[in-house]
Amino acid sequence: MEKNKVSIIIRTKNEESWISLCLEKIFEQNYKNKEVIIVDNNSSDNTVQRAKQFKVKVEKIKKFLPGKAINLGIKKSSGNIIVVLSAHCIPTNKFWLNDLIKNLNYKKVAGVYGRQMPLPYSKDFDKRDLLLLFGLDKKIQKKDPFFHNANSAFKRSTWNKFKFNEKVTNIEDRVWGQKVINSGYKIVYEPKASVYHWHGIHQNLNEERCKNIVQIMENLNLGLTKDTNQPKDLINKKNLKVCAIIAHKGKATKYQNQNLVYNLIDEVNQKQVIKNFVISTDNKKIINYANKFNKNIAYSRPSHLVDGVSDFLSVCQHVLKKIEKNKNYFDIVFLLSANYPFRPLNLFENMLDKYKKSDVETLIAGKIEKAGIWSLKANEKNILIDSITPRKLLAEKTMITPIGLACLTHVKNLRSGDLFLKDKFDLYEIKDSFSTVEITN
Repeated sequence: MEKNKVSIIIRTKNEESWISLCLEKIFEQNYKNKEVIIVDNNSSDNTVQRAKQFKVKVEKIKKFLPGKAINLGIKKSSGNIIVVLSAHCIPTNKFWLNDLIKNLNYKKVAGVYGRQMPLPYSKDFDKRDLLLLFGLDKKIQKKDPFFHNANSAFKRSTWNKFKFNEKVTNIEDRVWGQKVINSGYKIVYEPKASVYHWHGIHQNLNEERCKNIVQIMENLNLGLTKDTNQPKDLINKKNLKVCAIIAHKGKATKYQNQNLVYNLIDEVNQKQVIKNFVISTDNKKIINYANKFNKNIAYSRPSHLVDGVSDFLSVCQHVLKKIEKNKNYFDIVFLLSANYPFRPLNLFENMLDKYKKSDVETLIAGKIEKAGIWSLKANEKNILIDSITPRKLLAEKTMITPIGLACLTHVKNLRSGDLFLKDKFDLYEIKDSFSTVEITN
């Protein structure tokens, strides 16, 4: 076992989208003598619950300041080497920790910070900033105080001399860097200790100029090595836990003597990309049928979501609350209705593939509407889309997106009800209009 115990401090605030993947990569490290301390700033999502699925210690901080949170985490730790990592930074390989801390063996080295790399779907501003700032050459800084606590390491003995400023609202790492440099210490930049960081470190400037810079850097492969050019393990997001929620009320919908609810259950159960499916219904026969499958989690639909008017989204939110209460945590969910039996064969796989390759949080399927559409309000009739003008001449297209056809969203968006946040959702077009036909009793 390694001689030096490493304490990894992770500060969190609503990081449920990243914390599981971050911790998975930490516990895959070849350096085993370590502990993880989570310092959480009143997260309102499932960050803490997901973190507790790993062997971690969780500390709470009510009034967050970056330096204060780090100092708190260190006080609660027991290692003689301290690592600070952002919850949305993902180590690129199993040697990250070892590469980060080995430089602390050198004389007069106060701290080490590692490389931060963008993801393929990071914004151009962020790609530019990270690629320009975190290069491929190792640096030993004798005068430059730059230091970055998204991915850093230092000895406890050094921290005992130079604790982090607990009053500054940001750049506590650079303030610390200036103190150690002024005291005659060195700072090391180690590019081998790399992490993926989905957002950048600078404010956005000229967008067109930024885009041009990123294109040049990507075309010339500047700042990227062959083995890290495409972070395939994150593009594929193999560890994403996907759940399908099927909501149905009343008798099973039937078409040509086929039970459409049973058919959807059969289809979802066979999909390898879907880990589990959940049925919310007041129909006992459907529950009994669903319970035959190991992938199923069935819930009886409560009376307040059966009687009167209950919308599809509220039912799905109720299901999510129930499964999370039972400590079943998922990353993304398909929201489905059995009333759309003609979905394209690989719709779920194709939507999931598009979702993974983008930074959207919701993806909803639909079709381009070519017929005329009118708005009817009392005695007032307003045309939204006319059926006379040729489609090719229309400046805008209209898409019909029934939520039960197929809606893929992150659990935090379902929980809040904010499925269609600006710049965080996209549309998935189904070309075959017949595939979007709805069947009702």
